[in-house]
Amino acid sequence: MSEIKTAYRTHTCGQLRLGDVGQTVTLAGFLENLREVGANLGFAVLRDFYGVTQVVIETEEMMAAFKALNKESTIQVTGVVRERASKNPDLPTGEVEVEPAAMTVLGRCRHNELPFQVTRSREADEGARLKYRYLDLRNSQVKNNIILRCQVVAALRAAMLDQGFLEITTPILTASSPEGARDYLVPSRKHPGKFYALPQAPQQFKQLLMASGFDKYFQIAPCFRDEDARGDRSPGEFYQLDMEMAFAGQEDVFAVLEQVLPPIFAQYGKYNVASPAPFRRVGYLEAMETYGTDKPDLRIDLTVQDVTDLLGGCGFEPFRGAQVKAVKVTGFTATRKQIDKLCADVEVQAGQKPYWFRLDENGEIVGGVAKFLQEEKEQIVADLALEPNTFVGLTASPDLRAAQKTAGVLLKMLGALCPEHMDKERYEFCWIVDFPMYEIGEESGQLEFCHNPFSMPAGGLEALKKAKAGELDPLSITADQYDLVCNGVELSSGAVRNHDPEIMVEAFSLVGLGEEDVRAKFPAMYNAFTYGAPPHAGIAPGVDRMVMLLAGEDSIREIIPFPMNKSAQDVMMGAPGTVTQAQLDELHIAVTATEDELD
Repeated sequence: MSEIKTAYRTHTCGQLRLGDVGQTVTLAGFLENLREVGANLGFAVLRDFYGVTQVVIETEEMMAAFKALNKESTIQVTGVVRERASKNPDLPTGEVEVEPAAMTVLGRCRHNELPFQVTRSREADEGARLKYRYLDLRNSQVKNNIILRCQVVAALRAAMLDQGFLEITTPILTASSPEGARDYLVPSRKHPGKFYALPQAPQQFKQLLMASGFDKYFQIAPCFRDEDARGDRSPGEFYQLDMEMAFAGQEDVFAVLEQVLPPIFAQYGKYNVASPAPFRRVGYLEAMETYGTDKPDLRIDLTVQDVTDLLGGCGFEPFRGAQVKAVKVTGFTATRKQIDKLCADVEVQAGQKPYWFRLDENGEIVGGVAKFLQEEKEQIVADLALEPNTFVGLTASPDLRAAQKTAGVLLKMLGALCPEHMDKERYEFCWIVDFPMYEIGEESGQLEFCHNPFSMPAGGLEALKKAKAGELDPLSITADQYDLVCNGVELSSGAVRNHDPEIMVEAFSLVGLGEEDVRAKFPAMYNAFTYGAPPHAGIAPGVDRMVMLLAGEDSIREIIPFPMNKSAQDVMMGAPGTVTQAQLDELHIAVTATEDELD
């Protein structure tokens, strides 16, 4: 490490070594701990961004000065470096200590009790960690995640520039448009009754850049969506590696990310093995049928099998008239209590109850639904290619997607429970391709876009016109859309874009929006395409999710410097908060209900 001299220090707290013994140095940092050994003997731990150094106290005056301080006060220590009698091999600075000649308080901690012990902050309640995030970030483990984020972003930027992409920033204040999530709206002072929207993604702007003649665009883009939190999604604000290419198709986009991502994952990840190019391509329908999800974790070697014909008539009532799926696992020798817990966990996550049986060491079907399967035993063993000591998990539902989803959850949990079926210490990428262009909305019950409404439908204009005329089921139309998945986490969705205004109007007409609606909702993009736009394609992997995977964290909030909580609140800053009546009047806004009234 190069020396980092400032007005307050000659060295950092992670810098001193045996070669510095005898030097007079000045350190500055936080008082992490003070351990008293005797009346005039003690040891203080001084911590800064770079590490820790032990300070040995041997005078009554210096001991009194240190004892007057609360932990986490910032101080400056000037003294002589000496070799430690009792060395600490776990610390880079563990062979030396500083004997202070002077100590100056730079920033006094005025609290006798801290909300949590900084070095163990990850064990504290999440609400306290978020409220006192500035203390939480002093923890080296938390801090290292933010350092990792910086390194990954820098590596992504360098790799994209090396691929010939131009970094261009797009507007934050823009117009509201229907892109699949709720907008954050910003009222306009100069235009009463009108609103800006924070961009859910730079989607329209990056396509407009392609129409403007730029060939390769990217940015580390902030995106804003008013949606609920979950483990791999932060409410409010997130960042993505946004990119777009002109005169390009699906394979061109794939080629870029297959060159950019594996070296970064291998270098910065918890695991140093990442899929080489080309990543595996898995069709959407194949993924749902084989893995029970469109986000498969290919580190797991288990698959889902359809056993509807085999078990549908066995006499077990939940299988009657249902789609029945099976996941078999050899060598899974769990107890009945462990199996019951597995089934309960699957039901909580999937909303559907799973079932099971086992082929024991004697070749007999036992446990779970075994009594309904005895007559078809030989057929079941043959069709499923069962070996002794094989566990078979089963899911059933009249709805195909529900049966598949439950099987997918079961498969993932079984993989996690069986190390021999999961090569955990690697990053396994795949592309999910051939998504449906449309789907029936769960809430609306109406035809909606499945992914990105600006995607090019397979079959182009002809397929859309046939669907409109009733000659083709719109749910059968696929799109040039694709997802990038890593270890069961969706990193990104992308698509070959619809750059033809006639096809765009026809695509939107199937979801009930006419040409005037398209012009009104997407005026710039529609008009730009009427002037002749090149074919283009793009994608936008989530930076937060990538860093979460690289750090080996289960929650995305662990790798965001100042995250919101699950309710989209910044409890540290008090956001969202109230504003003055004068501010509301200036924006021509009336508040008709308070949060308490809504609750």
